[in-house]
Amino acid sequence: MKVREILESLEHFAPLPLQDSFDNAGLQVGVTEVEATGTLLCLDVTEAVVDEAISLGFNLIISHHPLIFKSCKSITGKDYIGRCIFKAIKNDIVIYSAHTNLDNVVKGVNAKMAEKIGLKNIRILSARNDALLKLVVYVPSEYVGSVREALFAAGCGCIGQYDSCSYSCEGKGTFRPLEGTRPFCGVIGKLHTASEVRVETILPAHRKADVLQVLLDNHPYEEPAFDFYPVRNDWSQVGVGVVGELEKPMECRDFLWKVKQTFGVECIRHNGFNDRKIATVALCGGAGAFLIPQALHGKADAFVTGEIKYHEYFGYENDILLVQTGHYESERYTIELFSEVLGKSFPGLRIRQTECNTNPIKYLY
Repeated sequence: MKVREILESLEHFAPLPLQDSFDNAGLQVGVTEVEATGTLLCLDVTEAVVDEAISLGFNLIISHHPLIFKSCKSITGKDYIGRCIFKAIKNDIVIYSAHTNLDNVVKGVNAKMAEKIGLKNIRILSARNDALLKLVVYVPSEYVGSVREALFAAGCGCIGQYDSCSYSCEGKGTFRPLEGTRPFCGVIGKLHTASEVRVETILPAHRKADVLQVLLDNHPYEEPAFDFYPVRNDWSQVGVGVVGELEKPMECRDFLWKVKQTFGVECIRHNGFNDRKIATVALCGGAGAFLIPQALHGKADAFVTGEIKYHEYFGYENDILLVQTGHYESERYTIELFSEVLGKSFPGLRIRQTECNTNPIKYLY
């Protein structure tokens, strides 16, 4: 298969438009219209990782953290980013990153963390409220079923755990075909009244272009009447962090040890704790301390994330257990998630998880 097909499959799971505004996920280096010889998975792209791909004969590296995160005004080889770019281009290696778009999907990085801790009833902690549109279209009565089904197949009508959601009401539409038109019904130059149905449904904003094309392909009118409206509803399938419940409540100390062992944490940091049991857990991979208020609102007993600043620990000791694992440690299972997603779509693809520990933070005991 071509590299392009692999990346399209990954973007189907974690669409690029779902990345945060500060991010630079997506294709970093290379061209995708080449046959894939193998895929190396990593959290960070370093020179050692590129060397590993070369030694394996692989021409695709997929990372979580983008190699090119900030804009580059020059590429000179004076830093590891430039050297990685040079080496990748010289060896015809494609580098691709799935970052906050992979964080923000309901079965993404945070869901994998929750799975490892053993949480159930997993749901998004802070849902997006700027990523949905409502489509309103007017369809001849006899074509409502086919148009509606085509829209559903294109990604419309999903609300929470329900799909095929829409609303319809009947009415009368009027139009006058002018010279040069080819009307589906009515006569050129004469006002026509037709029995039509107003169909309303919801869709992800990033699917607008695809949905519009499907609408035009399946609507019988030469010029269908339709509107897209932005809506501020929370999108429960997309957002930052997750929250869920443990199978059985745990003592604080036992929970801390569980997190330490699960994520291979060298040194775990946490605030003070009392005798409260831990039952509901919120978490966010990477730097997620900004979600502490949402974790409190979600009535979580503990919040686990990769980074918490000193002053962010104050004032919560009686409300919630704050647990800092380290950025790298919190996202270590992202590579496993990559492997699962690609392995299902491409069982014949050579996939390897890097043997390089790319954590830049070292510990002295």
